[in-house]
Amino acid sequence: MSEETEKSDDESKLISEKDEIDSEDEPESKGEPNGKGTQKKEKVVAEPPPKPPKLVRMANLCVVGGHAVNGVAEIHSEIVKDEVFNAFYELWPNKFQNKTNGVTPRRWIRFCNPDLSKIITDWTGSEEWFLKTEKLAELRKEHLTLDITVRAVYVVVTVHGGGNGDGNKCVVAKKSNKMKVVSFLKEKTGYSVSPDAMFDIQVKRIHEYKRQLLNILGIVYRYKKMKEMSAAERKANAFNYRMLDIAHKELSSEYDLMQLPNCISVVFVPDYNVSVAELLIPASELSQHISTAGMEASGTSNMKFAMNGCILIGTLDGANVEIRQEVGEDNFFLFGAEAHEIAGLRKERANGKFVPDPRFEEVKEFVRSGVFGSYNYDELMGSLEGNEGFGRADYFLVGKDFPSYIECQEKVDEAYQDQSRWTKMSIMNTAGSYKFSSDRTIHEYAKDIWSIEPVILP
Repeated sequence: MSEETEKSDDESKLISEKDEIDSEDEPESKGEPNGKGTQKKEKVVAEPPPKPPKLVRMANLCVVGGHAVNGVAEIHSEIVKDEVFNAFYELWPNKFQNKTNGVTPRRWIRFCNPDLSKIITDWTGSEEWFLKTEKLAELRKEHLTLDITVRAVYVVVTVHGGGNGDGNKCVVAKKSNKMKVVSFLKEKTGYSVSPDAMFDIQVKRIHEYKRQLLNILGIVYRYKKMKEMSAAERKANAFNYRMLDIAHKELSSEYDLMQLPNCISVVFVPDYNVSVAELLIPASELSQHISTAGMEASGTSNMKFAMNGCILIGTLDGANVEIRQEVGEDNFFLFGAEAHEIAGLRKERANGKFVPDPRFEEVKEFVRSGVFGSYNYDELMGSLEGNEGFGRADYFLVGKDFPSYIECQEKVDEAYQDQSRWTKMSIMNTAGSYKFSSDRTIHEYAKDIWSIEPVILP
């Protein structure tokens, strides 16, 4: 038996033997969990019918025994209070807090992106920014005006009226970081990719809610449409040459067939780890954080990408919500249903009211056609169909969000055509990432939860 379901001789300390568990109509108690009248979902110990052993609900036990409960992003903390532990929140509202995650700028900018680090130091006038990340916010001061000249190999940015009051002229180092990735991919995968392509990257562990499938179906849609167009039509439709990099810890798949020279290159990077991330993230220009809204607790790779001047495409989920607030709505590509809509959308689906977008149906049939080899994709495509049943009914709303996703990708293409605008967006992402330092997170835990003061080193 697992710890979560093991019978305990000390159960009587947690619950009275006279307490009836199986009544869902008992009034809510404002006293202690497992007291008389406690709602079923509040119980620390439960007796599933008909007569199995009592089960210890570990999450409930932790809420009762702990002195603080926190989510790791604002939206996550609200879900914890409103849905997951609502009865406990009403009982002990002061116990619940938010502590948004963070990452260290010393690794994720200063170490892995030394060229960008130098630019930030020049702009802010000192190296204080990697200890006091609020300095990054100085990059977005309203009195700064950016004159950006796009050249073949690099971008020159002239900053007027910032930092030390003098104009600073710096080279944005994205191209050199992309060159490092080009070499790495050739050595690691055998693929040759162009450093002139937009680097569109998704790095996530494999899970349905993170929706790698949405990304892949979006790539298939893009590939199909570009195959159907002439070169002139592609240019007229503002399709950018993209290197789509899908990096995960574990995945076995082939993308050989989805290559279109000078239009699209799809590369799977195997054995993703921190060292690989330190190469990919500084080179990224667009990063995908596209989970079903309400299902990502926070995410931290989104913070790393933003720190490195990468623009995010994503849903209002996890830390995306706060990143978008900090970098500015115009500097974040938003799509998809929101967390408060998800339950209703699933109910509509169960009632047979969902009507799939024709473009989504087109992509599914294209995948089924055999163009990507002899593998039978019926089970995978079938998981996106139907209205109910295990492994059916598109629980993670890939079909619902697909039209919004591809329309948002069209906005990405349009923005990338204007490199002056894109570079300003990139700078605003770095500037807005100041909040997402782990220094801030650790300080909040120490102050608000543990009530401890920093130790001043001699």
